[in-house]
Amino acid sequence: MRSHCALYVDAGYLLAAAATRVTGTSLRGSVVISYPDLVTGLVDQAESLSGLPLLRLNWYDSGNRPGGAPDATQESIGMLPRVKLRLGRTSPHGEQKGVDLRIGLDLAAHGRNHVVDIMYLVSGDDDLSEAVEEAQSHGAQVVILAVPDQSGRPHAVSNHLVRESDGLELVQPATIDDTIRPRQHQPETQGTLSPEAAGVVVPLPGPRSVPRPSAEDADEPALSPGGEPERPTPAILAHSRPQHTAGTSGSVGAGAVGGGSKVAWSSSSDHPVLRAHTLSPAMIEMIDDVCRGVVTAWRAAATKEDHRRVMSERPFIPSDLDRTLLTDLSARLDVYDIPDEIRYRLREQFWDAVDELGH
Repeated sequence: MRSHCALYVDAGYLLAAAATRVTGTSLRGSVVISYPDLVTGLVDQAESLSGLPLLRLNWYDSGNRPGGAPDATQESIGMLPRVKLRLGRTSPHGEQKGVDLRIGLDLAAHGRNHVVDIMYLVSGDDDLSEAVEEAQSHGAQVVILAVPDQSGRPHAVSNHLVRESDGLELVQPATIDDTIRPRQHQPETQGTLSPEAAGVVVPLPGPRSVPRPSAEDADEPALSPGGEPERPTPAILAHSRPQHTAGTSGSVGAGAVGGGSKVAWSSSSDHPVLRAHTLSPAMIEMIDDVCRGVVTAWRAAATKEDHRRVMSERPFIPSDLDRTLLTDLSARLDVYDIPDEIRYRLREQFWDAVDELGH
């Protein structure tokens, strides 16, 4: 039987990591993507690394329509040659459901049935480590294919996942830089056109904007005592929930990372909202930088209607923006669980950045 390789692409990881490389923030809506060229680049690299023909590229994402149905862009991706669309669903609160499970089941089943010899996993999610081991136990090789950051290091990949895999490779920088661009503000005459209806083949004329410098070179404070913290991944953070602070009646905890954030009110002076902040100047500066980056990227792509919607919901932050804030700050800090005090400060400074940068 002829040997093949295959690609297993966690779209949430790929697009968030690529957006971070290009714009400095993981907000997926901040970029436009030429999906045919992106897929071709990944396929060419997998075949070159393995020396084997590609059987299939499996594309995993949440369906953006009710019931987990694909939107226009996802349907177009599924129509590309040798691409299999594998969709989970999105909860009413904006959380991904079933995506990691589909990836894990496919890795295990394809390994057990000897479908391919080499699997390239485009993800950084530690939750996939057991599925990697299962595929390996049946004779398949599993190699992590990670998106490089601006310094050339793998972006947001779990150390444990790398240890369990058969190797780590980086996506060719040109595959990202030549196919993904910052999204520019659309004229209001095009405001009725949804982002997904804009199509899959995106023209990319002109030079790309210079990305924001990485803060990894800065002197960043550590939050976790002892040990080397694991770098969080977009997939992990999309499913994580902050721990609620126990409070008196009338207290409402912060929202889930994948859902809309909730501002907490409490009559207790011990609540983080009412306590004096004890964060260091370096931490406050980093939070401000993250907020400014997210707001700048959002404003560049948002229509007037988008602005009105977000402002009308204040002080609640839409789920995609809230998730981006937490993902970007976690990646900058190299920590998984952000303490409540920092979460509250992050959400406060988001609105400060909105007010300062204009709306």
